[in-house]
Amino acid sequence: MESSTASRSAKAGGRLRAVLLVAFLAAVLVAAGDFLEPAGTSPSARAADNTTADREAIASAKGLGQAFTAVAREVVPSVVTITSSRVVQTSRSLGGQDMYEFFRFFGMPFGDEEGGEILQRGLGSGVIVSSDGYIVTNNHVVSDAKEVSVVLSDGEEYEAEIVGADPKSDVAVIKINAKGLPAARIGDSDALEVGEWVLAVGSPFSQQLNHTVTAGIVSAKSRVAVGLADYEDFIQTDAAINPGNSGGALVDLDGRVVGINTAIASRSGGYQGVGFAIPINMVTRIKDELIASGSVTRGWIGVGIQPVTKEIQEALDLPDRNGVLISSVVEDSPAEKARIERQDVIVALNGEKIESLRAFRNRIAATPPGTKVDLSIVQGSKKKSVSVVLGKLPDDDETARPVLAEKSREKLGMRVREITPETRRAFGLERTEGVVVTEVLRGGAAARGGVREGDVLLEINNREIRTTADYTRAIGDVKEGNVALLLVEREGSTIYVTIRVPK
Repeated sequence: MESSTASRSAKAGGRLRAVLLVAFLAAVLVAAGDFLEPAGTSPSARAADNTTADREAIASAKGLGQAFTAVAREVVPSVVTITSSRVVQTSRSLGGQDMYEFFRFFGMPFGDEEGGEILQRGLGSGVIVSSDGYIVTNNHVVSDAKEVSVVLSDGEEYEAEIVGADPKSDVAVIKINAKGLPAARIGDSDALEVGEWVLAVGSPFSQQLNHTVTAGIVSAKSRVAVGLADYEDFIQTDAAINPGNSGGALVDLDGRVVGINTAIASRSGGYQGVGFAIPINMVTRIKDELIASGSVTRGWIGVGIQPVTKEIQEALDLPDRNGVLISSVVEDSPAEKARIERQDVIVALNGEKIESLRAFRNRIAATPPGTKVDLSIVQGSKKKSVSVVLGKLPDDDETARPVLAEKSREKLGMRVREITPETRRAFGLERTEGVVVTEVLRGGAAARGGVREGDVLLEINNREIRTTADYTRAIGDVKEGNVALLLVEREGSTIYVTIRVPK
């Protein structure tokens, strides 16, 4: 009995000590809280402060949401859904047996097992830029289309005609026969700042998702070398852009269009937070020319240019790597007339520093022919200033283009680029200049002749190849059905391969 009583007493004492310990810790925490809080702050005051902060945050978020709503309400009627159809020639060799089986499984029509035509349907978006029916979109949305249809936000549908297209910038203008349309307000993309809120409006994936609005910020400006067009100066945004958004509007919080959505960077084919839009200032200039004449006129100097690499800097004894290096000068061009020479490095245009090769090309192209421009040039330790009267960029000019025209790619089944730091890394090249094969289409003329990706073109029919302009001229002189003899450098050795130019 005594043992039982002692046990109960011990347990009671343990509980009492536990209670006292909890009470002590609570008192310490309260004291610490009073010590850390500013003098005179009570628990009720702290709660009031928290409530005020929460209310301010909610009000701010609500205000932003209201801004999004107001912008969407204004912009959505100015954005249209565009559907197009084009006939595509295809064959089993183009995509292989797997590609053929894929299309056959999903019921897409083939002429026969060896090849034939299919009707390819496309989906995109556009922005109404005038009340009388002019609409801006991407070239790739309507390129080679047999039929183009436009659906407005109210469901009205119209057939559209292509007024003009500019593949080099991926801008196109179409028109519908309608009046009193809600034209979008145009902003100033030069005034856009990184971190600024923007909304993207378009028709991702299907017509059933038309006029989808997404929000994000301007992630970066002046993105070049993305590989989407010849003339690039993209706005990068994390506003969700997906297939079908191409040609839609990128707008600021004042409801003004600041860009035309054009592409995404994605490994999955869907949104991954990196989208690109063409700045509206570039689009507007191109749009006006397309409406006026159906084509775009660009300024031209007549030089081949490339970046100044570390190795080139050392070899030419240059003070730094600023500017662009002249690798070739076209005969009888504005550059030759101004006595610009190979190995000149252009470091400034009209007193403004050259930021990149693409930026220089864009600025020259955007300057009307006949305009005089001032160039600051260095050659080794020497400096000089040169004035050049720009000419008109020839329609078939390849002098400063890194990518071969699509018609040549389709005809020969290969794509080439002038060697850049990016292509050197991609293909493990030792050379710092020249022309490299970056793509060989399966079953094409180049593939049949034994051309491989990473081959550096040295000669075509005994003509030296240093630029894409050299390549274009050399291939252009080979008659259809005849054979072109190519000397290529492959894995440190030179070999000859042949391509029979298709008829």
